[in-house]
Amino acid sequence: MDPALSVGVSEAFVRLYERGLVYRGTYMVNWSPGLMTAVSDLEVEYTEEEGKLYYFKYVVANDDGDATEEYLPVATTRPETIFGDMAVCVNPNDERYRHLVGKQVLVPMSSESSSDGKARSIPVIADEYVDMEFGTGALKITPGHDPNDYELGKKFDLEIMNIMNKDATMNNECGERYTGLDRFDAREKLWKDMEQAGLVIKVEPHTQRVPRSQRGGEIIEPLVSKQWFVRTEGMGAKALDAVKDGDIQIIPARFEKVWYNWLTDIRDWCISRQLWWGHRIPVWYIGDSDEQFIVARNEEEARSKAVEAGHPADVELRQEDDVLDTWFSSGLWPFATVGWPQDEGKDGDTDLNRFYPGTCLETGYDILFFWVARMVMLGIELTGISPFKVIYLHGLVRAADGSKMSKTKGNVIDPLDTVAEYGADSLRYSLVTGVTPGQVSNRKMMMLRNVFFNRQTLLRTEKIPLCISIHRTFP
Repeated sequence: MDPALSVGVSEAFVRLYERGLVYRGTYMVNWSPGLMTAVSDLEVEYTEEEGKLYYFKYVVANDDGDATEEYLPVATTRPETIFGDMAVCVNPNDERYRHLVGKQVLVPMSSESSSDGKARSIPVIADEYVDMEFGTGALKITPGHDPNDYELGKKFDLEIMNIMNKDATMNNECGERYTGLDRFDAREKLWKDMEQAGLVIKVEPHTQRVPRSQRGGEIIEPLVSKQWFVRTEGMGAKALDAVKDGDIQIIPARFEKVWYNWLTDIRDWCISRQLWWGHRIPVWYIGDSDEQFIVARNEEEARSKAVEAGHPADVELRQEDDVLDTWFSSGLWPFATVGWPQDEGKDGDTDLNRFYPGTCLETGYDILFFWVARMVMLGIELTGISPFKVIYLHGLVRAADGSKMSKTKGNVIDPLDTVAEYGADSLRYSLVTGVTPGQVSNRKMMMLRNVFFNRQTLLRTEKIPLCISIHRTFP
């Protein structure tokens, strides 16, 4: 938040916007109900968890929109999202449902939220995306709450309906009976109501991948929201080529494959956050409008641009409330900390000329994409030069069970306590022998005890040097 660095953050945003690399758009994002903000794909962790697969009936409608005796069986892991369904999709090669393609089916319990008391009808569509062997072979499409459904919805030009508030409670689109309920409470209530209505077929145990917030731990809710994004395809390609062409060397080399895979399949980066701290996005809205805006380095420049655009000199300007993803500003670290953009283009002995680019970045492999890839992408894009020659990924020290050490979890080994009990040499030796580049070293007290007793034995026989020197020369 240093003033000089804040100038660099605003400059980077404005330049990227002027190059068409920053844009504001409505897109599917990972929403954290606990933090009340969007988070990037890299801040979502997927865990295998036991859940349920709910089978129910989508009743086929006649030409007047009334229910018939026929129904289409559908399976879902998230019944609460039924309110946002916009279609049911089947595989065109599935003979079981081919006769239903083009017909209408009735959304269960949707009469609660309709003005005429009739259930909402949606079409049956066909696409080879549907796996005929999973569930019933019929897939409910909820473009507003599932990333895959969102893409399929765009393909078939389906309406996007948001059925949840930002705190993951159900909104007015769900009807009075469910409005205000937590999404999981709504799931239970809706399923009981569907049972009473005769729409339930069965429930089966089902193991599924659940997206959780890396920070808060709560289940992520996919939501369509208006956010600020960075176009990453071109920038990612440049970072990819920097390693392929040898401009940057990654140590250990096996992480090059990981680098290639991530940058080849990269998605646009959501950089806006609904938080109270951070660098505010340098965008000013005109009056009460949320659509007319000016991107500028500061309010003075924004007002000047507004006047040039034909607005009066005293026009009301409102700066964007959202702040930038911390990894956006952190991605500028190699050059913003040594005088960019203030000393850009200057001759002579400036810090920017002396210290940028750097030679070696040493960091943990766990932030290879959070931070390192962003530094490379932004460095090449904004300076034309790779920010460093070598990326050295050191090993990670974790708790005995492989989890990250955390004061909250209480699984931290206090080095001072360890030194007091076993000596500094035992701690140093166990660390030195267990931190191969790019590897995980799980710290166990038993390991330290073994080092301690082995050291005592070897010292008595004078077969171990007290000083261990490790030297690595980088190219």
